[in-house]
Amino acid sequence: MELYLIRHGIAEEHQPTLKDEERQLTPEGRQKTEKVAQKLVKLELHFDLILTSPLVRAYQTAEILIAAGLSSQLEASDHLSFDGNIQNWWQEWLKPRNYPQKTRLALVGHEPNLSHWAEILLWGEAKESLILKKAGMMGIKLPDDGSAWGRSQMFWLTPPKYLL
Repeated sequence: MELYLIRHGIAEEHQPTLKDEERQLTPEGRQKTEKVAQKLVKLELHFDLILTSPLVRAYQTAEILIAAGLSSQLEASDHLSFDGNIQNWWQEWLKPRNYPQKTRLALVGHEPNLSHWAEILLWGEAKESLILKKAGMMGIKLPDDGSAWGRSQMFWLTPPKYLL
């Protein structure tokens, strides 16, 4: 299975009058995310499902990916919110679905969660070493059997500037 961890695009700044979960993509964030999505389409990438954090900026990013034709399936999951963790997601969401090995899942979320998830898959623990830029993407191949913790393989780490 391939996981594509995608950070949301550039969002509104933190403001005391605006709840963090309601922050939207800025016009620049929307434009850059659309360009990244178009480039991914040109690279003939397609996801079986895009799973997104329900926070507005992540959901808007996922909608842009859907509109570009990168998938026809979109689902929101609290597991990809700030307090989500990979162990719970794995046990409660991924494992019960029993996806085939050739599945490509895009997970749209936030930092530092996505980088921590990647580090756990790659090294077995979060080391605070990876950083996923806004509208950036990381690809991780999960092993065909056994635990994925510390046994997965990164095959893609792209900041958005290389896709624009």
